[in-house]
Amino acid sequence: MTTLHKLLRAHEQTKHATDTGTKMHQRLQRVYIDGTNTHGDADLVAKIYAVPEIAKLFTAKSRTEVPIAGTINGRFISRRIDRLTIDDNTNTIHILDYKTDTNRDTYRNMYIAQINEYALLLRAIYATYKIRGYILWTHDFSLENVHIKPL
Repeated sequence: MTTLHKLLRAHEQTKHATDTGTKMHQRLQRVYIDGTNTHGDADLVAKIYAVPEIAKLFTAKSRTEVPIAGTINGRFISRRIDRLTIDDNTNTIHILDYKTDTNRDTYRNMYIAQINEYALLLRAIYATYKIRGYILWTHDFSLENVHIKPL
């Protein structure tokens, strides 16, 4: 009985974490900030405004849940980028991935690899653009710059 109880508890914890992450993604998906004009959850807007680095990634020019697909090393990959901004004036692309983990180290390497996959796929379309990657840790609204591997 103890093993079944542990399995059910682990399942409940995983479901709770997944549901929390999904809800946060949905809330962030609706946030746009342009100067003093804002759209979306006021609490999230305030948290984003508190870190100017983050606010620049939430403009009306940014797109959310952007589908991207292609082949990397002979393997077909299909993903969704949480938030993507393409700045044609500076030839720069910003990739933002939201993560709700409270322990950053658990999956950090996997998340960095994921963002680098996005960058590889985007380079096929935007070969001359600089690509910047970021993780937004939503538990404390801090922004981590991700090193994008050169080709």
